[in-house]
Amino acid sequence: MDVLERIKEQVESNPVIVYMKGTPQMPQCGFSSRTAAALQQCGEEFAYVNVLMDPEIFQNLPQFANWPTFPQVYINGELIGGCDITLEMFEKGELQKMVKEAVATNKGT
Repeated sequence: MDVLERIKEQVESNPVIVYMKGTPQMPQCGFSSRTAAALQQCGEEFAYVNVLMDPEIFQNLPQFANWPTFPQVYINGELIGGCDITLEMFEKGELQKMVKEAVATNKGT
C-alpha cells in the first residue's frame, strides 16, 4: 500500500488521530506533549502514530494535508491543525465537543 493511501486509511478509520513525535505516554517534543495532553483531557480514546518510528509517514504526511509540521490532529477525517490550533480550541471548549461527538458518532455506526 502506498504511504499516502495508508495515511488516508488511518485518518478515515479513526474518529480522532494525532500524528506526533513519540507517544501520548512518552512524547518526544514539547508540541506533541501539549497536544496529546489536550486530547487526553477530552476524556475519550484517540489513535496516534509515532512519526519518528515510521520514516515514510514522517516524510510524506506534510504533503498529505499540506501542513508542514508535527503534530497533526485529525477529527472525522479532517485536519484540525497542529499544537497551537489544538490548544486554542481546547481552551475555548471546542476540541472537547468535537472529540466527544466524533467518538460518539463512530460508536453508533
